Amino acid sequence: MGDMLIRGIPEGLKNEIAEAARGRGQSLSAKAVDLLRKGLIVEREDRPQRSAWDVLRPILYDGNDKEAEEYAKIMDEVEAERKRDFGRPVDFGRDDEQE
Repeated sequence: MGDMLIRGIPEGLKNEIAEAARGRGQSLSAKAVDLLRKGLIVEREDRPQRSAWDVLRPILYDGNDKEAEEYAKIMDEVEAERKRDFGRPVDFGRDDEQE
């Protein structure tokens, strides 16, 4: 595990983190790591997610090719179905393993 030195933290912010750490029974370092991790998650969620097709479409498709247009339509449908699939319970096929 690595170390990181953060300079220039306002005293008020340091005190808030220390108080939050005490309230949770954590060390100042553990609370800081926890807050950094949560901050990264929020930052990542705020970024718009782009599929590989969204990135490749402008390179591969100029809007004039009927075959490419049909492919783009299919890829949009695949992407929409993939997004609908998120959050669905995973079935590991264990129903057939009866005791």
